Amino acid sequence: MRKTVTVFVLLALFATLCLARDKKKKKEDESATLNFLVLKASNGKPVRNAAVVLHQLDERGRQAKGGYELKTDLDGKTSFEGAPYGKLRIQVLVPGLQTFGHDYEINQPVQDITIKLNPPQKQYSVYDK
Repeated sequence: MRKTVTVFVLLALFATLCLARDKKKKKEDESATLNFLVLKASNGKPVRNAAVVLHQLDERGRQAKGGYELKTDLDGKTSFEGAPYGKLRIQVLVPGLQTFGHDYEINQPVQDITIKLNPPQKQYSVYDK
């Protein structure tokens, strides 16, 4: 009887460890690596030191509090590991270029995102004569 109880306890412990490992693996599988490349639309040259801002969105498309800010390197590249699956708002800000903003659906382990920034557009005002 004592051996039976010991075997049962060991099996229960093993099963618990297996379930915990599976849950951890699922959480790892539900995050993605995002690779960004920021270029000038006019000539295709990389934009260095661009601010790439990431915001998770809720079911209604509203921005959650917090977020992440990345900076591009000399080649216009940056990356983020551990992005959650789901909707993500990505904004890119660079002085002297138009601000970029777009919502993306993150649904695969690795996503490459290329962003082309345009020069600023002429501003129109009712006060111009």
